[in-house]
Amino acid sequence: MVKKINLENNKNISKYQINKKYYFYIIFTFILILILLLSCNSVNAADPKIVKKLSDAFEDIEDWILKLSTPAAAVAVGVGVFMKKFSFGDEEKMRIAKKVIRGSLFSYGFILAIDLILSAINSLIG
Repeated sequence: MVKKINLENNKNISKYQINKKYYFYIIFTFILILILLLSCNSVNAADPKIVKKLSDAFEDIEDWILKLSTPAAAVAVGVGVFMKKFSFGDEEKMRIAKKVIRGSLFSYGFILAIDLILSAINSLIG
């Protein structure tokens, strides 16, 4: 239990309370200096070469996947439409055609969503 501090009479201040106040000022000063040093924006550092190469490689792979997936999805949807058109009433072929169309559209949407998520993360980071 902490004793009450009598401001009129300094004899009532215990040694523990003085040490506690002293440690508080030291910690407060240390935190303030740390915040000031970390908030300094004059650091001229660049990404290491390996990080830059990996980042460029991932961007190239992402562009390549998008360029490849767009025609592939179009071809898959076209094949599904033709399968459905030329099924001549066969329920099994119509079911397979619907699966092909649905699957290709879902896959293409998934690829576009991944691209959107990666772009959002990249804009937050850089």
